[in-house]
Parts: sequence; structure tokens; C-alpha cells
Amino acid sequence: MSEKNKSGVFKSFLDYFYGNFIVLLLGFISTPLITRLMSTDEYGRTAMFQSVVSIIYICAILGLDQGYIRYFYKDGVSKKKLFYQCLYPSLVLILCLASVYFIFSNSFNYLLFERSSLDITLLVVGYVITSVFERFLFLNIRMDQRGKLYSNLNILSKVLYISFIVIFVMILGDDFRVVLYALTLPLAIVTFGLMIRFVFINRHEKVNVFKLDENGVSESELLKYSIPFIPMLLMEWLLSSMDKWSIRFFNDFSETGVYSAAMQIMTIILTVKITFVAFWSPIAMEKYENESEEKCKEFFADIFLKTQFLCMCLAFGLTICRGIIVLFLGEKYRAAIRIIPFLTLMPVLSILFEMTGQGVKFVKKIKYFNYASFAAIICNLIGNAILVPRYKGVGAALATGITYIVYFAIGTYFAKKCYPVDYKLKTFILSMIIYIGYAGYATYTDNQILSALVGVILFVVHLLINYKTISSLVSMIKGMIKKENK
Repeated sequence: MSEKNKSGVFKSFLDYFYGNFIVLLLGFISTPLITRLMSTDEYGRTAMFQSVVSIIYICAILGLDQGYIRYFYKDGVSKKKLFYQCLYPSLVLILCLASVYFIFSNSFNYLLFERSSLDITLLVVGYVITSVFERFLFLNIRMDQRGKLYSNLNILSKVLYISFIVIFVMILGDDFRVVLYALTLPLAIVTFGLMIRFVFINRHEKVNVFKLDENGVSESELLKYSIPFIPMLLMEWLLSSMDKWSIRFFNDFSETGVYSAAMQIMTIILTVKITFVAFWSPIAMEKYENESEEKCKEFFADIFLKTQFLCMCLAFGLTICRGIIVLFLGEKYRAAIRIIPFLTLMPVLSILFEMTGQGVKFVKKIKYFNYASFAAIICNLIGNAILVPRYKGVGAALATGITYIVYFAIGTYFAKKCYPVDYKLKTFILSMIIYIGYAGYATYTDNQILSALVGVILFVVHLLINYKTISSLVSMIKGMIKKENK
């Protein structure tokens, strides 16, 4: 792959990343603000809110967001019509699900939060309905590869989030509804603005959503591709939520709050994950549709090597510095220091599977995602059942780490069968083994200084293993600098 193409992809990533990097910095304000003002019990309830709105959203979206990505670059497709084709079924279903939640709100609210009120119900319902619009409107920006706009909107959302936290803490005090308001209101404001933008930009294009022969994708073809994603997405929800539910039922809201605080620290890597997914899906699909197979595979292999190296650097850095990071959370959340090492595997392997898993999407063999997800769910259920009652949050983090290793390994195996790419996995596996050994040591040692020193030594080993990748990255960055200076 040419240096020009490499630098172009890197620049595209930076367009997406700069906004999320600022969001990350703002997170160092919002997370300590919440954890210092809110008890662990109340913070634990916010994790339940995010978990339940996620499953309602997944059931309503019907996998059509993936269909939107898959057919966006297809020749002869009206992008405006495709947008409405994906939005309408999801919107109808979300209204039905939201109505059911509203009718039985008292029972649902007491199960989830052990308390109920009209504003809690309205916040849940409002969040999930708005999230459907937000998903497709943000996807539209991503698929148009408007990285700077995407970044600016994320910054705006985070600023509004912090502002509403301050406002509602003054009104409600130590109450989990503070976070519910702070999550829902910015989502509604930004989504409303995006809807106005979308309607205005596409006002001149006339399409009939109900005519099947006008944009090259029939409803049956769209649904046939999209619906198989639902089991996979539900299983991914279980993977990301089972740890919190296990802690909630085997322990209490307080332990759930500590675990959720550790998850917030994962923002350092999750920011990279969100950014990477936002820019990678459209680029990968565009490459697959428009370039030769040989060039595509060379491109994917090269980007994977660089991405795995950077991800493992972040994992080492976060675990080495976790003793400093948790100081910002407040004394009530110090136990999060033992949860971080294995929990870090979740975002790292999620990012890398986003790359290797593209092969399944290219050939439309979504069933392979479900095989990987099913195996991971079984692993997660067994792991949480055995480890959480005894080891609480640490057990949940260990179960989650093992689960994502299984998920990545099986999913990548099937993806390579569908679309073989030489990812040079041996380099990554060696670095991963070194990190897992360090994570085990870091979890159970009480000497944080010695733990950091061991981490630095092993991080240097990781750098030596990846010296060729470092050289390639340096060359690419030098090329970008020379290009900018011309």
C-alpha cells in the first residue's frame, strides 16, 4: 500500500479522533465529578439504566444500521431513500416497545432501580426513542466520512452532559436520576439538530420510500442482510452487561457502582474504539467495493498491525498508571484499581475484532458472528457464575477478559475462512500473552510501585517485539509531515 494511501487513512482517523480525544479530556472532569458527588449505590443504578436502554434499542433497530452501512456505497442506491428504509421499521418497533415499558413501568423500574417515578419512566422511554434517530443520523455522517463534523458533535454532547450534571446535582443531589437527565437531554438536543441538517441537505432529492424499484435495494434484501445481526447484537449486549447484572444480583448496587467506575476509566481505550469503529466501517466497505482484492487484503493487514500495536500500548499504559487514575474517582471507588487490568481486554479485543470481522460482513455470512457470540456468552455465564460471588468486581473483570479472548479467537477464525487476510497474528498473540501475565500480577499485588516497574519492563518487551511496526509508523508520520510542509 502506498504511503499516500496510508497517510490519507491516518489523517481520516485523526479527523475522527481529535473530537473524541477532547471528549476524553472532558471525561476527566465528568467522571470524578459524578463519583465524588454520588454514592456507589446511586452510581450503580445508572449502570442498570444504560443496560436496559441498550437492550430495548437493539431489539428495535433490527440490525438495519448494519444494512445501512453495507448498502450505502452500492451503485444505484439512493442514500436518502436507504436512510428512511432503515429508519421507519426501527421507529415503529421502538414506539411499540416504549409503550410496553410505559404501561408496566412500575414493575420494570422497581426491578432495575428499586424505585419508580414518572420522570424515570419518561427518561427511559425518551432515551430509547431518540437513540434510534441518533443512530442513523450519526451513521449518515460517518458514511459520508465527515470526520470533523462527527468530532465536533461529540464535543458538544460531552459539554452538554457535564453542564446538565452540574445543573441537576444542584436540583436533585445524590440521586441516580442526575446521570439519566445528563445522558438523555444532550442526546435529544444534538439529535434534533442533526435531523434539521439531514432534512435541509436532502430537501431537493425526491424519493418514494414505498416503491421497491427506485434505489437498488429492496426491503426484503435489506432485512435479509440486517436481521441476522440481531442475535449477534443481543449476545454482544449480554457480553457487555452480564458482568453488571451478575454483580447486581450476587452482590449489591454499591459493588456495581465501583465496577461501573472502573468501566468509566476504560474511556481512555473506549474513546479509541468508538473513534475507530466510526471511521473504519465506511473505509473498509468502500475499499472492498471499489478496489482489487489483493490491494484490499494488503491494506487490511497493514492497518491491523499498526492498530494492534497501538491498542496494546494503551492497555499497558492504562494498567501501569491505574494507581494514579483512580485517585481522581474519590476514596469510595479505590477498589476499582484491581478491576482495571483484565477489564482492559474488552475494548482492546473489540477494536481488533472490528477489523478482522469485516470479512464476515463482506460475504454476508452473519451466522458466523452468532457462532462466536454464542460461545462467548456460554463462557461469560459460566465465568460470572463461578467468579462473581467470590471475587465480586475482580471476578467479573476476569470473566469479561476471558470471554473477549474467546470471542475474538472464534470470530477471527471464521472471518479468515470467509475472507483470508494475513494479519500476522503471531506478533499480536505474543504481546497479548505478555500483557495477560502482567494483568494477573497487577490485579493481585498490593505494591503499586513495583507493579508499575514490572509493567514498564514488559512494555519495553512489547516495543521490541513490534519494532518493524514502529518503524513503519514513524515513516508514515514523517511522510505526513513532509506533505503538510510542502
